[in-house]
Amino acid sequence: MQLEPRILEGRFVRLEPYAPALREEVRAALDCDPESWNLFSVCGQGEHFDAWWNDALRTMAAGSQVAHAVRRLADGRVVGTTSFLNIRREHCGCEIGATFYHPDARASAVNPDCKRLLLGRAFDDGALRVDIVTDARNQRSQAAIAKLGALREGVLRRHKLTWTGHVRDTVVFAVTDLDWPQVRAGLDARLAAWP
Repeated sequence: MQLEPRILEGRFVRLEPYAPALREEVRAALDCDPESWNLFSVCGQGEHFDAWWNDALRTMAAGSQVAHAVRRLADGRVVGTTSFLNIRREHCGCEIGATFYHPDARASAVNPDCKRLLLGRAFDDGALRVDIVTDARNQRSQAAIAKLGALREGVLRRHKLTWTGHVRDTVVFAVTDLDWPQVRAGLDARLAAWP
């Protein structure tokens, strides 16, 4: 399993690996909704953006992350970010996370299309397991992950200290290679029904 950076394009979005030319578009997409950022372990908004961006580029260079700008095809605008994280090549696994969408891209086809692209790429590349995790306080995120078809596996108690100082419990969902055919069919049907 390699998961090298490359552009992924679906029906509604194009996922573009972070590159210097995308910096200001990503900054503009993330610089909003401070309440949502309070549920993240790190912050990519405002004065925190440069550290977010630089850390993503550093971990991409190290091969443990592939960060993507999410470009909405309908208007060509970057509306968020999503990543492969914690790439475990030797164990054929990874995490999908660091996902943030501008409020006007939420409750749309953007998230299911992104997840269809990322999950498809991971399993096509030989993944056995893809984790999707979120803060236990983030009910909206948990509902969206469950709607994708990922299975809720449990809670890692007192798992992370967030940028706000909150001691976070992390809810763990996963899709395995055995789950993927059913999850893929559900996502494909959901996206096909979108106007």
